[in-house]
Amino acid sequence: MKTTKISNFEQLYKKLQKYIKNEEELEEIKKAYIFANEKHKGQKRISGENYIIHPLNVAYILSDIHADSKTIEAALLHDTIEDCDVTKEELETKFGQEVAKLVESITKINKLNFSGDNEAVIANQRKILVGMTEDVRVIILKLADRLHNMRTLWALSEKRQKANAKETLDIFTPIAHRLGINSIKSELEDLSLRYLKPDVYYQIVEKLNKTKVERDNYIVEMMNSVSKILNEHGLKHEIKGRSKSIYSIYKKLDKGKSFNEIYDLLALRVFVNTEAECYQVLGLIHSKFRPIPKRFKDYIAMPKTNMYQSLHTTVFGIDGQLFEIQIRTYEMDKVAENGIASHWSYKEGKSNMQNEMEQKLQFFRVIMELKNEETEEQFVDSVKEDVLKDSIYVFTPMGDVIELPKGSTPIDFAYRVHSKVGDTTIGAIVNNNIVPLDYQLQDNDIVKINTNKSSTPSKEWLNIVKTTQAKNKIKAFFNKTTKEDNHNKGEDLLNKELRKRKVTNTIFHDNIDKILEELKCADINELYINIGNNKFSPSQVVNIITDDNVTKEELILNKTKDKEVILPNVKNDIIVRGIDNVKVNIASCCKPIHGDRIVGYITKGYGITVHRMVCPNVSNLNERLIEVNWNEAITKKYPTSLLIKSLDNNILMEIVAKTSNTDITIQSIKSFSSGDDYIYQVTILVENKERLTKYMNDLRMIPNILSVERLIK
Repeated sequence: MKTTKISNFEQLYKKLQKYIKNEEELEEIKKAYIFANEKHKGQKRISGENYIIHPLNVAYILSDIHADSKTIEAALLHDTIEDCDVTKEELETKFGQEVAKLVESITKINKLNFSGDNEAVIANQRKILVGMTEDVRVIILKLADRLHNMRTLWALSEKRQKANAKETLDIFTPIAHRLGINSIKSELEDLSLRYLKPDVYYQIVEKLNKTKVERDNYIVEMMNSVSKILNEHGLKHEIKGRSKSIYSIYKKLDKGKSFNEIYDLLALRVFVNTEAECYQVLGLIHSKFRPIPKRFKDYIAMPKTNMYQSLHTTVFGIDGQLFEIQIRTYEMDKVAENGIASHWSYKEGKSNMQNEMEQKLQFFRVIMELKNEETEEQFVDSVKEDVLKDSIYVFTPMGDVIELPKGSTPIDFAYRVHSKVGDTTIGAIVNNNIVPLDYQLQDNDIVKINTNKSSTPSKEWLNIVKTTQAKNKIKAFFNKTTKEDNHNKGEDLLNKELRKRKVTNTIFHDNIDKILEELKCADINELYINIGNNKFSPSQVVNIITDDNVTKEELILNKTKDKEVILPNVKNDIIVRGIDNVKVNIASCCKPIHGDRIVGYITKGYGITVHRMVCPNVSNLNERLIEVNWNEAITKKYPTSLLIKSLDNNILMEIVAKTSNTDITIQSIKSFSSGDDYIYQVTILVENKERLTKYMNDLRMIPNILSVERLIK
């Protein structure tokens, strides 16, 4: 990846003319630049540069990988919706639906927070990860955007530098790797290391600089020697010295190797015209330089799933120095550096990359399958564990390649093939040998699964499998069984209560619609299941028929369940420094109360919205923030929301009971389940943070409560 920085459109235009030959497309790009330049006029980046420099450089990065004209237009316009009050409709009118859609997609991505562990953040991560499958160009555009931001990361505070660098390594470099865009991936990794571990980064740079002259001499001598052999055999070729990335050196040092043990610091890359010539070059090099056993890899015959192809060998070269040599065709090199981005197409002005993606990248197919996971947490876990981690590649007996995370077992393999195969697995044969079901599969294993139609999964498998997909399929099987058990149990309990209360089956069935409506059940089967899992008591159901009075706690719950929360008027409760008579609102996302550290955000046309300082919706903003303070004379109660996670679905009465003898009022309760846990969103009216803290501590004392946190949406 070239790290050229540009400062004007002419530099970009010159570069684009080298590969975009359609004058109309070039004119549209120029039009996009003029529009963006006008809209960003007067805006500055934190680095002090005019804002337009950022979209210009993002477009330039994309031109390095020969992005199509629509993607270049979108790169120039990518911040106009977010920062310039431009609408998608305006872009659609001026630049067409395709460009407007790309800009809208990147705008949505830029508004999301990629780190953290609360539910709102996880939901956002799910949206972006699933959204990636809509148009692969959006991801490549985002990677270029992130790369330029990483190049100018020096302008941010140290805390934000580290946060951005970690986020880049966690989310973006694995995606760049999966797409095969090595040119962007390597620079993102090196820049991330520079800010996350500057001491380590500069130590490696210093060591490389010390040995640079010596290494350069060895490489020139080895290049000449290899070139001489190939010329003698009439092979047209090109040889380049290849420098190892700082991050890849760091990873080897981190695994316990010393700097002197990293033998591929000396590296060459040989380019030829055909695949056959690659193998010919390999044979000629091995005839002169002794190869190291087990260091040869043939990615031409067996390409990586990101389409990478090359021959790798390590040999004893000049003066016994170890050289890693990669041999590939020019076309293979294009794919190795740019991955899926090497497949831009200009037919009818449209990109054919989506088709390439569907054919070539199992990564995206896996993501599409994972869309149907039960919860957002499971989805993100699946993507991070199954998709973004190191992978192995194993084969079915028919030779089909299955990609799995390292550490996967035959059961993971079985569920990846098909749910039915997984559910009925009784054994596995790997490379013609019988293996236990907890055997860890290795690269290139050939796996055959033995099944039996009458067999079912074992709960012990949950401790064996590696992939979230397999875990969820096993859980789904047992959840189905549990549902049947709860159905039978619930029906039995209700019948006993009906007999005890002398209510006939006829009366029960005459009132079934009333019962289902009041308890919000879809049908009688759901009613039985909810009685069986203790969500409703049998007496609660019969009370609806007999119109018996409900308890005081049930009355409170009925009043507050799913009720909408109305934020109070804050007049005179918030003091805005230096401004009088301005409209002030409390933010509904974080619901601050007296005692919270707060900040004001100036909205367009709606006055000032007051957020908690820790609210992620303002924590990364520097502009349009204003100092605000609580009026110390406040006596009014303000609403705030708690997220209570529990193992028990019958603790609402206890949550309500903890408010007795306090001046806290429950305003709204919403409940839902998440996997094996039960979640309650409780909005209360409370006077200040001190009283809120005491109430939260009281709730944590209730048995089976896992956590009590304030909710930020």
